[in-house]
Amino acid sequence: MTRAQPFMRNVKISHVWSRASSAENVWLTYVVLYILLNFLIIIAFRGFIYQVAVRATSLGYAFGIGILIYLTAPLSWQMFGIYMSVMATFHYSEFLAITWTNPSALSLNSFILNHSIEYGIAAFVCWTEFIIERYFFPEMKEPHFVSWIGLTLCVCGEILRKLAMFTARKNFNHIIQSTKADGHELVTHGVYSLSRHPSYVGWFYWSIGTQLILQNPICAVCYTLITWRFFQQRVLLEEMTLINFFGQDYVDYQKQVGTGLPLISGYKFDL
Repeated sequence: MTRAQPFMRNVKISHVWSRASSAENVWLTYVVLYILLNFLIIIAFRGFIYQVAVRATSLGYAFGIGILIYLTAPLSWQMFGIYMSVMATFHYSEFLAITWTNPSALSLNSFILNHSIEYGIAAFVCWTEFIIERYFFPEMKEPHFVSWIGLTLCVCGEILRKLAMFTARKNFNHIIQSTKADGHELVTHGVYSLSRHPSYVGWFYWSIGTQLILQNPICAVCYTLITWRFFQQRVLLEEMTLINFFGQDYVDYQKQVGTGLPLISGYKFDL
């Protein structure tokens, strides 16, 4: 062994140690700033504004943590970081879009963080699948073209959903309405000229995309089937109310434009 070899080995070890120490410092700084910001929020806000600030801050930090994981974690964890950022963006942007387009319908539920028990279970199951598969087959979770296809689906689905919300504006609501509000109009222009339910189409493909990002084969299939079933039932219920609201106008709209969701035709009623 030459004298240069031990020196180069020491330099390499020192470099690895330096990177690990630097990453640790970044995470520590991140945690300290998060605690400090939440302390300031407690002092500055009360009631509804405080609840909004806490959720928005947590989602913002979740987005940042996702980026940190992608940049600093081992390859087998990187796409989980992208997934975290995608999830945080979706939930924050839902609240933000309602704030801009239909503030009268704004509530803490507009974040859709507590969408349903089933939604929470689905998220937990997909995390579990990722962790188990990563433990036994870490190379399976390394960045792959499937993950980037999933990210593309998420981005396109997100854009389509937000376009639907901004097109419908005050006519859009996260909750199916049982009574027609004053000023409620039938929207058929923009993305609604391509699909009767563009927000559902966007969400459908976004949900599948999240599982492709994680390369979760089991959840990718399950999410597709369960989400399809959910929207089939929701479209039926929503279109029953829309026919009740708009009568023949909506029936004519149904004949001209499809739902946009695969194998879902919606509720058919001939007046």
